[in-house]
Amino acid sequence: MRSARSVTTFAASAASILALTVAGLPAQARQAAPPVVDAPPAAAEPRANPLSESVAAVVNDDIISSYDLMQRMRLLMVTSGLQPTQENLPQLEQEALRSLIDEHVQMQELRRVEREQKITIISTDKEVDEEISNIAQGNKMSAEQLLGQLAAQGVSGDTWRAQIRAETSWQNWISGRYGSRLRIGEDQIKAFQRRMAESASKPQYQVSEVFIDAVRVGGAEVALNGARQLVAQMQQGAPFAAVARQFSAASTAANGGDAGWVSPGEMPAEVDAALEQLRPGQLSAPIPVKDGVYIVYLRDKRSGAKATLVDLKQVAVALPKDAPEADVQAATALLAGLKPKLTSCQTLEAEAGKVGGVVAGDLGEAEIGDLAPSFQEAANALNIGQVSDPIRTDAGLHLIAVCGKRQSGGAAPSHDQIENRLKGQQLALISKRYLRDLRNSATIETR
Repeated sequence: MRSARSVTTFAASAASILALTVAGLPAQARQAAPPVVDAPPAAAEPRANPLSESVAAVVNDDIISSYDLMQRMRLLMVTSGLQPTQENLPQLEQEALRSLIDEHVQMQELRRVEREQKITIISTDKEVDEEISNIAQGNKMSAEQLLGQLAAQGVSGDTWRAQIRAETSWQNWISGRYGSRLRIGEDQIKAFQRRMAESASKPQYQVSEVFIDAVRVGGAEVALNGARQLVAQMQQGAPFAAVARQFSAASTAANGGDAGWVSPGEMPAEVDAALEQLRPGQLSAPIPVKDGVYIVYLRDKRSGAKATLVDLKQVAVALPKDAPEADVQAATALLAGLKPKLTSCQTLEAEAGKVGGVVAGDLGEAEIGDLAPSFQEAANALNIGQVSDPIRTDAGLHLIAVCGKRQSGGAAPSHDQIENRLKGQQLALISKRYLRDLRNSATIETR
């Protein structure tokens, strides 16, 4: 419950926010800023007199002042392109306060780890300056120009620096602590490839997403109302990517909500149903799901590919069509004994070269329908990395290995790309759980 003094402070500051000309300058975005409204910009707000400030929240022993809260609200608007209204000010206040509380909890944990382990985790001033320079370059301006534009909108450079320091420090800590421990198994990669192959015949959607986490914002109704406000603002011109960076709880937030190409089944059923009704370039209405609300922007759509392409290698023993049965059985036994040793496409030829009478080679990529009938059945049945049983043809006896499988019409991600994607998803989940546990154990008082 906010005190009467806080209400007075907030009301005065809210009036100044409504008077702001929001430039829509993305902070973490690497895209051009929307045009500035042609109106006199607010002067940079001087630091308030400490005696006139009130306490907005206390996180353990850290105080978040009303000045800190108002500065973060302004930063949210400037970096997301949201225009302030009487309707969305409460949502902006709540999001600003939640982000400040999360950052205080994170920084407290990082300082604790630094003390206990005697290591440096928190980003230095130099590292923060380098990040600001990178962001400025992405917006084709200097760091001084970028900070000047923020100041013209009443946002202190210290406010932005604090946000960048918290974000980069926490990301580096999570990546450094858990990244080296994560092991993405070949079975996980093959399962991902198998799902892609199975879904490639279905329609595919290039999607950007915003996910409002109901638990984080205080319930399903709050999440839905917040999503409605964001949709209204994006329909009026707020950039989707900038909104996603500041408001989305999905792991794609850092990339402006870019979820890439998805197929039915990869997202909640409610989102799949909405995507079926959208045309490229359309923004969805809020989509309630079990644990929150989605907003999706359909950037493009393509029909499912029908032709399956396989990348094959083979190991073979030459045998004439009329070879004696004893020779066929001997070759079959030879290849059956060799098969367990063929554990990867990268080492297949070298392994086969150790066995006399056996030849190995790369058959390249081809549509399954263009293969010899005896190879088609095996190519359809095998997953990437698997090797067939011996196959008899008029030319000999063969083992075929499936080194790749994809649908025509779209390039499949590489092995490394899949591994990095799965690792990123796991790190995002770890970070979310870690922060949730810290919040649950913290003493947080809002006023």
